Amino acid sequence: MTPPNPSRAARLLSALAALAVLGAPAHAGNPAGGPYRNPDNKSRTDPAEGSYPVPYKKPVVAEIEASLQRIRSFLDAQTPTRVVHKGSGAEITDFSTPAQDAVVPTTAMDFGLQVYEMGVVHAGMLKAAQVTGDQRFSELTARHFQFFADRLPYFRAQQARFHLDGANSFARFLDPRSLDDAGAMCAAMMRARRAHVGPDLGAQIKVCGDWVAKRQFRLPDGTLARERPQAVSLWADDMYMGIPALAELGRMTGERAYYDDAVRNVLQMTGYLYNPQTGLYTHGWNANNPDAPQFYWARANGWAVLSMADLLDVLPKDHPGYPQVLAQLKKSLRGIAQLQSGSGLWHQMLDRNDAYLETSASAIFVYVLAHAVNEGWISPVTYGSVAQAGWAGLSTRIGEQGQVEGTCVGTTFAGDQVYYYNRPVSAAALHGYGPTLLAGAEMIRLLNNPAIDIQYRVRTYHYVPRKP
Repeated sequence: MTPPNPSRAARLLSALAALAVLGAPAHAGNPAGGPYRNPDNKSRTDPAEGSYPVPYKKPVVAEIEASLQRIRSFLDAQTPTRVVHKGSGAEITDFSTPAQDAVVPTTAMDFGLQVYEMGVVHAGMLKAAQVTGDQRFSELTARHFQFFADRLPYFRAQQARFHLDGANSFARFLDPRSLDDAGAMCAAMMRARRAHVGPDLGAQIKVCGDWVAKRQFRLPDGTLARERPQAVSLWADDMYMGIPALAELGRMTGERAYYDDAVRNVLQMTGYLYNPQTGLYTHGWNANNPDAPQFYWARANGWAVLSMADLLDVLPKDHPGYPQVLAQLKKSLRGIAQLQSGSGLWHQMLDRNDAYLETSASAIFVYVLAHAVNEGWISPVTYGSVAQAGWAGLSTRIGEQGQVEGTCVGTTFAGDQVYYYNRPVSAAALHGYGPTLLAGAEMIRLLNNPAIDIQYRVRTYHYVPRKP
C-alpha cells in the first residue's frame, strides 16, 4: 500500500538496526541453517529420501503454537497503549484537559495502532484465540480496543481545541480519508464485537463503515477506486480494504445491500484486474491508461483471495453471488498454487522466478489455501500438501523473538517492474504479522481436521478425505 513518509522511513531504518540484536530467523529443527532431513523418512541411508532447503515434514501443532506465541509476545511488547508528551516522553495520566503535544508512543518498530495492517493482526489474533483456545491472543485485541474506547474522547477534544489536521494520534479514526484508514480496522472491530472481545466500538464502526460504504471514491459502476497515483485507479489491494468490511456490515446489520455491494466489487474488480490467461490479478488498473503492462505483485493477489475468503465466510449461501465468488476464488487459488517456489514460499512478482521470495503474500496464500480446504471449498487432495509446504517455508521466516522477516514494505501502484523488484523487505513491515498469525492458526485447524487423513506415502504427503 502507501509507501512510508520520510520520518517513517527513518524509523524503519532504526528498527532494522534494533533487530540486529534479535537474531536470524528461526529454522525449526535445524538451527544451523543447513538442509533439512525429513523426520518421516523410513531410511536415513537411502539417498532417494533426500534433504530439503525447508523442513519437508508434516507440521507439529505444538511447534506452530509456539511460533504464534512468539509473534504475539513480540507484538504485545511493540504496541504500547498509553499517552505521552511528544517532546519529553513523560506519560500523561490526567485526561481532564487535552495537551497539545499528547501522542500515542511507538517503539522502534513503529507499529501504528490504527493502520490497516493492524486490522489484519487483529484478524489473526482472533483466529488464533478461536483455534487454540488460548485467550492471550485475543487479550492483545481487547487491550488495543479498550484503549480506543478510553482515549478517543480525549483525542477528539485535542483535535477540536488545537486543530492538528492529521497530526493527531487518532486522526485515522476521527476523520478517515481512505479505505486504508477505514476498511480493515472496521472489519476487525466488528469481528471482535461478535466474539465479545473488548468494548463495544459501535460508534466507531459506524464512522469507518460509512466511509467504506458511502464516502469512498468509486467508478461510475460502483467499483471501489482511488484518485491516486493516477486520477482514476483501481488497486487489487482495495478488494481487502473494502470487501470484508462490507461483508461484516451485512452480517452485523442483516442488510442484504451490504452483501450485494461486496459481491459486486469482487466481480467488477475481477473484471478489471484478473487475467484468466495467467490466473493472476494485476496490481492495478488506470482508467486513463487501461492498456498498460500488467504486473503481478504477490501481496496484491493475496489481498484479492483473502477478501474472497472473508466474504464467503459470512455471505449467505443462498445469495446469488455466492457461487460466482466461490468459482473465482477456486480459479485464483489454482493460478497461485502452481507458482509456488521450491522453498514453499512465493515470489514478490508471482510470474518471475528471479524476484525474491516474499513473506506476507506467502502467508496469505497459506491461510487461504488451508482455510478453503477446511471449509470444503477446494479439494484437500489437490491443495492440502501445497498449504503444508507453504507453512514449511513460512516457518523459517519467524524469528526467535517473534519478528517476521522478509516482508515487502508499503508499495504503491507502479508502472514498471524495477520498482516492484526492488521494494525493500523489513521485519518492521507490519504487513507480514497478521497473515502469519492467520496462516499458523488455520494450519493447526487443518492438521486437526477430523474429516482429513494426512498420509505419508512414497516419500510425500497426501491429504485424503476420511471415509464416513
